[in-house]
Amino acid sequence: MAKTKYTWEKRQKELAKKKKKEEKQKRKLAKKKGQPETLLTEDIPGDQPI
Repeated sequence: MAKTKYTWEKRQKELAKKKKKEEKQKRKLAKKKGQPETLLTEDIPGDQPI
């Protein structure tokens, strides 16, 4: 009986690890997509209409 509990706990730990990895990947992707857009608008102050 202890073995089933161990496998359940192990599975829960694996699922949590997988979820955390996916969230990290989403944040990295969002950060990567967000940077070029902000750099384009902030780097050229002369392009702003007055």
